[in-house]
Amino acid sequence: MERASGVVLHISSLPSQFGIGSFGASAYEFVDFLVKTKQQYWQILPLTTTSFGDSPYQSFSAFAGNTHFIDFDLLAKQGYLDKTDYQGVNFGNNPKKVAYNILFKNRRPILEKAVANFVSTNAYSNPEFIQFYEENSFWLIPFAQYMTVKEENGQNPWYEWPTNLRNYDEAVVNQFCEAHIERYDYHLVTQFWFNQQYKALKEYANDNHIEIIGDIPIYVARDSVEMWTQPELFLTDEKNNPSLVAGVPPDFYSADGQYWGNPIYDWDYMEETDYAWWILRMKESFKLYDVVRIDHFRGFESYWAVPFGSPTAASGSWQKGPGNKIFDQFKKELGDIKVIAEDLGFMTQAVHDMRDHTE
Repeated sequence: MERASGVVLHISSLPSQFGIGSFGASAYEFVDFLVKTKQQYWQILPLTTTSFGDSPYQSFSAFAGNTHFIDFDLLAKQGYLDKTDYQGVNFGNNPKKVAYNILFKNRRPILEKAVANFVSTNAYSNPEFIQFYEENSFWLIPFAQYMTVKEENGQNPWYEWPTNLRNYDEAVVNQFCEAHIERYDYHLVTQFWFNQQYKALKEYANDNHIEIIGDIPIYVARDSVEMWTQPELFLTDEKNNPSLVAGVPPDFYSADGQYWGNPIYDWDYMEETDYAWWILRMKESFKLYDVVRIDHFRGFESYWAVPFGSPTAASGSWQKGPGNKIFDQFKKELGDIKVIAEDLGFMTQAVHDMRDHTE
């Protein structure tokens, strides 16, 4: 990568009448601004779903997108909404901050109406939707299942669901989702719209010689579809609770450190499978972004692991990560890819050596 300049701006920070930035007109205007000011990059930050606390670093899925960014005006142009469906709705319109609690309640009925219109017009025969569904079914179907069960259980996390649903059983879950098909359809269709609107925006940016720098959070949340359907990816106990969780050690700023609570990967299992899940995750990321920033890069060399349920992160310890092995596998499977390594955290010579190895 040659030296170049760009701007960091999350989609949520774009001006919007919907209480949060979207993939609509203001996003295209921002691309025009980047062109006018002779920039080359737009660093867009994570676009993943957010869970309790509204942080994209605590996501329900490593692959699904945040449906808050779906633009209503674009849906109206497609005929799935009328502008009267959302004009005058309270989205917590404060130009200085996003009122996620209001968005959570007031955006959903509008999107549900749009989805119902989509389904009623036989849009499931839409070639673009069918292609999206088929190409992304490996993550899309489990995600739609997860959110359907979650919402039917009062938004509670999977580890608080009824016993028959707590441990993933495809037949049981399929039957459950068939009984709540409208909710299941909602998550399929809104992920399609997220992808459709974002890809159009990225194409516009690329056509104007602006590259998108994305962000891949290193961890997923405990309350996530991955923990529910693929607990073997993580260090867990016999009940699939995490045995160790992520955080950072005590430092000058905090005697307790930081207890993040994200489940820790089972790196031995990852190595046995040639890091297949991570390879897939990187492949999907490069469908969305031109350059990928890897969050918490130093965690691949070693990471602070805290016993699950500890009152603070101070009881944790440093554990070795996969190091060069995972990046060598990236190289083998993906070839030369554009990656930015985040350099925050306690840097050691070993971390610098791993960074240098990946150049």
